[in-house]
Amino acid sequence: MMESPPVAAPREGYWADVLAHDPVMARQGDTWYLFVTGPGITVYSSRDMETWKAETPVFPEIPAWAYDIVPRFNGHVWAPDISFHDGTWYLYYSISSGGSNASAIGVATNTTLDPADPGYRWVDHGIVLRSVPHRDLWNAIDANLVEDDDGAPWLAFGSFWGGLKLVKLREDRLGLAEPQVWHTLARRERPALLDDADPGPGAVEAPFVFRRDGWYYLFVSYDHCCRGAKSDYRIMVGRSRTLAGPYLDRDGRRMDQGGATEVLRGTARWPGPGHNSAYTFDGRDWLVFHAYDTGDGGRPKLKVLPLAWDAEGWPVVDQSGLDR
Repeated sequence: MMESPPVAAPREGYWADVLAHDPVMARQGDTWYLFVTGPGITVYSSRDMETWKAETPVFPEIPAWAYDIVPRFNGHVWAPDISFHDGTWYLYYSISSGGSNASAIGVATNTTLDPADPGYRWVDHGIVLRSVPHRDLWNAIDANLVEDDDGAPWLAFGSFWGGLKLVKLREDRLGLAEPQVWHTLARRERPALLDDADPGPGAVEAPFVFRRDGWYYLFVSYDHCCRGAKSDYRIMVGRSRTLAGPYLDRDGRRMDQGGATEVLRGTARWPGPGHNSAYTFDGRDWLVFHAYDTGDGGRPKLKVLPLAWDAEGWPVVDQSGLDR
């Protein structure tokens, strides 16, 4: 599935059954826009967050630099992240291939998400950061833009290897701040003698930071995506009073030392929920993610479920919602 991922067949109108991997969402006016992994970054729009219409991909042509960084790149741009600042939409994206940290995170900007707007045009600004095998013990994929208490931009990212990282961005959000400031957010155990180019067994990726009631909640995905019905992805979380952490799970264990609290795991019908994002729309919180449809050959599908909170402020998602 990673080397030859499924592609949605062209179809007209709005559909609830949406092929989607690594979904993120934004609202402009009365329309929601969904960005997902796919050729040139797949885009959908919706008026109700339930049925979705296919839009033109972000990139009509893959950025020219992609194949220089990742020779095995198959044209599917991974793990978009959408955010808005000072009149501009920022879309971070990943260029990579399965099982390798020869990867890069890039960014494109637009002044609108509405394809019918005369000003609609995605401008690619190229590489924000890249990882190189045997140089870096981290993987430059799965970006998430987050602001700290002072409004400064940071990028959370990472997959396997030495875990999930946080790096400060310049004020223009198009590159790294200098001098560089880095933190480790989460990681799982990695054998000391493992070759640095090997992702290893430390299966954690897809950070997404959600702010609520003075807390930063770090959502991550444990275990394995992209195996169809055999995927065992599950959504985990920890929280911190500061963006840089340390993030602690419900039992007080640090996420950068292997701790994490489970939020959602799959069902027999919908295994592998993961690579989530989280949003507040009209006073309600939502968890957006993909899961694998065993009724359709294990293809990844969009899921949007209510996100609730218990008395101690920990996120709660009703697993039965997967099967509805």
